[in-house]
Amino acid sequence: QVQLVESGGGLVQAGGSLRLSCAASGITFGINVRGWYRQAPGRQRELVATISSGGTTTYADSVKGRFTISRDNAKRTVYLQMNSLRPGDTAVYYCTARRAWDQYDYWGQGTQVTVSS
Repeated sequence: QVQLVESGGGLVQAGGSLRLSCAASGITFGINVRGWYRQAPGRQRELVATISSGGTTTYADSVKGRFTISRDNAKRTVYLQMNSLRPGDTAVYYCTARRAWDQYDYWGQGTQVTVSS
């Protein structure tokens, strides 16, 4: 079984920064922790950023230039550095990982990010 443990969320003023972490534990063979999604109240879950095992990154247009995703393969951990935060970034942020052989996705429990104006 795979567990994804997220941390780093919280309350911050607009213009501030937060760093989210997602660590995979348990049976992690063939598991790639690959990115972050977010879901605001009343809205669908949306992609924030992804990173491949080789380090290739993708970002939602709304966060380009402000957010940076990175990974530490030895620690099986993915990070999301969020700068210049806006009230529109307020959401629950979810980490996701994919099982290589059947593309099954795992999800973390979510961490709340609240940006006040």
